[in-house]
Amino acid sequence: MKVLVVDDDEKIVKVLVTYLIKEGYITETAMDGKSAVETARQWRPDIILLDVMLPELDGLGVCKEIRRDSDVPIIMLTARDTETDRVIGLEIGADDYVTKPFSPRELIARIRAILRRTKPEGRRDKEENVLRVGEIALHLHNHTLRVQGNQIELTPTEYKLLELFLTHPNQVLSRLQLIENVQGYAFEGYERTVDSHIKNLRKKIGDSYGEPRYIKTVYGVGYKLAGDQYA
Repeated sequence: MKVLVVDDDEKIVKVLVTYLIKEGYITETAMDGKSAVETARQWRPDIILLDVMLPELDGLGVCKEIRRDSDVPIIMLTARDTETDRVIGLEIGADDYVTKPFSPRELIARIRAILRRTKPEGRRDKEENVLRVGEIALHLHNHTLRVQGNQIELTPTEYKLLELFLTHPNQVLSRLQLIENVQGYAFEGYERTVDSHIKNLRKKIGDSYGEPRYIKTVYGVGYKLAGDQYA
């Protein structure tokens, strides 16, 4: 998922970008209102963190401009905490309102909550009921995989793993999480079995072990579906 961070305070931007990248998000930044509008329209983020007090064009103005042609979720960031400010922000189209100083962890939680409500996780062709990334197309109606148009056979476990990755793009998933979601339970003694399934799945989708294009290893944690495939 792509997050646009808009704030004229370099320290705040640096902290937010650091936390977001750590959580597996792709980030872009803007330091003034006009740049924010332009970046939002060209880069097409999945969510925007938008400071109210900005040079060139304030955050409320940015929100109004973006709402002319986009329903991208927007979280307003501000040092002002009056009911009137919050109401105005929400009325012009903001999805949430966070007062500075704030906890980066709480902000990440709010981002996740909003994305769960407003964004389909993964890129889904609603008419065909297909999850896609790059040259991969997972057909949900008949549980088949096509890579570059060629049908690839998957085991039930491989299918469930790939579906889980495609519906949680760029999210780091631990081995225990993968087992629990695929098998319905999680035991530490079995978490390494995921590595074997991932190895086989990579071969089938044409992923290189040394430089995987899709399923990337997050050392010491687990795996994630490469976010740059959604850029």
